[in-house]
Amino acid sequence: MKVVEKFTSINGGEGTRAGELAVFVRFKGCNLRCSYCDTMWANEPDCPYEEETPEEILNYVLGTGIRNVTLTGGEPLLQKDIRELIHLLLQAGLQVEIETNGAVDLSAFCEERPVFTMDYKLPSSGCEEYMITENMELLGKDDTVKFVCGSQKDLLKALDVIQTYNLTNRCHVYLSPVFGSIEPVQIVEFMLKHRLNGVRLQIQMHKVIWDPNERGV
Repeated sequence: MKVVEKFTSINGGEGTRAGELAVFVRFKGCNLRCSYCDTMWANEPDCPYEEETPEEILNYVLGTGIRNVTLTGGEPLLQKDIRELIHLLLQAGLQVEIETNGAVDLSAFCEERPVFTMDYKLPSSGCEEYMITENMELLGKDDTVKFVCGSQKDLLKALDVIQTYNLTNRCHVYLSPVFGSIEPVQIVEFMLKHRLNGVRLQIQMHKVIWDPNERGV
């Protein structure tokens, strides 16, 4: 498996365990190139990485003493041994969260039942056409759909998707600002205007605590 970084920190705001300690394993490569991607470096062909087996990754995680594990990227579900890794982590009694981009079919990964934090890419991402909307039917009460919003157009599309798939009755729903493109207060105002009960504003905490460009946090 192509690992570009492993580290311990707090979950910076990508799902329901935001603010809790977590072990992060970031994998190389993605099938999308979103306009606002803040980990594009991990998707470049010349990005350095370490080849690690699922067992080696498990041993690293266990050695940290932290029970929350976040598999991220890039797109972690593209790694050929990802199902084995998910199995090993869950068998060890760990809480496993998968940060996935919405452009990978989740049906092959539901048997083990990790927690999915799935993006729906909105118009400003440039990647909305790749969204697999059938994934919505596979989500459950512990999962999250995250909408990264950079404009009012994005917010309106997020509202449409939330209503079309009845997401607030299916899973957690977060709206998150594109850092530097839209102010959080604009999202709050939109939520108030449309009475978005069951929807949460999400701020990327690691960009508040540390330098927004710092890695490994």
